[in-house]
Parts: sequence; structure tokens; C-alpha cells
Amino acid sequence: MNFTNVSVASIAHIDAPIVVTSAELCQPLARTMARLGLRDDLLATASGVLERRWWEPGVQPSQAATWAAEKAIEQAGIARDRIGVLINTSVCRDFIEPSTACLVHNNLGLAPHCLNFDLGNACLAFLNGMDVAASMIERGQIDFALVVDGEGSRFVQEATVARLARDDATEADFREQFATLTLGSGAAAMVLGRSALVPGGHRLQGGVNRAATQHSGLCHGQIDKMVTDAKTLLFAGLELAGQTWAHAQQELGWCAADLDECILHQVSGTHTTSLCRALGLDMAKVLTIYAHFGNIGPASVPIVLSKASVAGRIRPGGRVALMGIGSGLNCAMAEVVW
Repeated sequence: MNFTNVSVASIAHIDAPIVVTSAELCQPLARTMARLGLRDDLLATASGVLERRWWEPGVQPSQAATWAAEKAIEQAGIARDRIGVLINTSVCRDFIEPSTACLVHNNLGLAPHCLNFDLGNACLAFLNGMDVAASMIERGQIDFALVVDGEGSRFVQEATVARLARDDATEADFREQFATLTLGSGAAAMVLGRSALVPGGHRLQGGVNRAATQHSGLCHGQIDKMVTDAKTLLFAGLELAGQTWAHAQQELGWCAADLDECILHQVSGTHTTSLCRALGLDMAKVLTIYAHFGNIGPASVPIVLSKASVAGRIRPGGRVALMGIGSGLNCAMAEVVW
């Protein structure tokens, strides 16, 4: 879908404060890895993830999302009662119910007329949330929208390490839970608004989506365990990304050489470099964060966008491509003109 009257008013992120290296995370697994004949540096060398972040114990997804939202609202410079919808896109949730969105809504003191709900679609949810919010703005239903995400990998990684440290852990167990150890923590928030109300905003041009749900069995996540067929998932994701890229070329007029910055959902080093190679993207146009932050799920794309903006990588008028792939499989790509 193409948009004519939607702009990004602000984008903000919060880095979780505790740095956990891959060596530290794997330390309790030394016996298991030695027994299975695995190198002690396998996690870092195979994934490219040298470290990731954790929140302090007790920090909930709603709190992390609230911190990022406060920052985004301040940057946008708008009154809170002008926000017409709050969409939380986190994989991580405080509870099954109520929604994490309603907790963030209360934390922020948003108006009663502000619609709020959770939107879940694995690592693609933030991009989907942008699309839903933009559609509401485009048709005149609201003036401003707030999309938030707060992810925490501490609990699932501690549970996974404890499980793999047992004497009965097998090589198959280690292989199918390996991707869990690459996860990271962080939070992001974006304010979108009607372009006429956002002077100096960044125009959201539109986006495209493609699904390949025949691959929905390749990654299954629970609160304390994620099982992934990483190799098959990589190849299937790259194939779907190629199909989505072809659609973006038709609908958004994309050509790799014309894009000024490529904001990718970053799973690992192999995934990032393989995606760039498959789509013909210039790695110089990609701000990579996976080595120090890991895979932050749906928060990855907005966090990279925020970091790229803070670093001054994006010039006014620059064409910025946002790309994500989520287990399921689903793929989304969108363009923001800075």
C-alpha cells in the first residue's frame, strides 16, 4: 500500500543496560559442549553475536516500551491527548491478558479516546504496526499514532542455558535451541502523524508484504523455550525476501543503487550478509548491530533506524528501506523518505 499523507514524527530506542557476552552466556554450558564435541566459542563464531543486552531483573516489557515511548513523544513534541492509537508489537508480554498495550497506555497517561491493542506477528510486528497505524492516519481516523515494542531475552536464555546444561542434553537439543542464545533485549517507539501536522517529518511512502506460511513449522517459541530449524529457516526466508523485493521493485520503484540506507531486521551475521548478497544491497548502506545487541526481534528494525538517525547516517531526502522477516514466514518492506 502507498501512503500520501503519513510521516514519521519521531523514532526512539532504549538499550538494555546489562551486557552479557556470548562467552559468559555459554560458560555454564562448558561441560555439555565439551561432551558433544562443540567448540567453546561456537556461539560467537557461528552467529557473529559477540554479546547481547539484558534488562535488570523485574523489568517488564511494558516498562521498557514505556521508556522508549516517553522518549519518542518528547521528540515528537506533541500533546499526549493527540495520540489516537497505541499499538504494542512486542513478542514479549507482561501477561497473556490484559494486553501489554493497555499497561503502556496507563503508564503514559494517554487519553481515554486513544485506542490501544497488541499486534503480534513475530519479528515482523513493528513493521505491521506501522502499516496499521499509517492506514488509520491516511483515512482520517486519527491524527497521530504511537507504535511501541519492548523485548527481553533474559528469562528465555536463562531457562535455555539451564536446560542445555543438563547431563541428558543432546546435540539435537543444542542445535534446535541454538538461535535462542542469539536473542537480545531492547525497546523502541515511533510516533507517526498526518504529514501536514508534522513539519520536518519523514514521509512514509508505503510498504509491501508477502507470506510463505507453509514454513510455519520452522520456528516455534514459548515463554521459556524456542525451537528453530535455523538452516531451513534461513533459506526459506531468503527466498521469501527475494519475492518481496521483486514486489517492492514494482510497487515502490526500488532499485538497490537508489536506496540510501537499508534498515534490516538482524538475526545474525550469516543472515545479514546473506540477505544483502541475495538482494544486491551494499553493506556500506547497512548499519549492523547484531554483533553487540543480538536479535532483538520486532524491536530490531526500529532500533537500527533510531541508531542510524542518531549517528547521522541518513541525510534529508534520503530513501530509507525498512526490511523484516518474521517466523511464520512473513516478510515486509517499507520506505521512508527522510
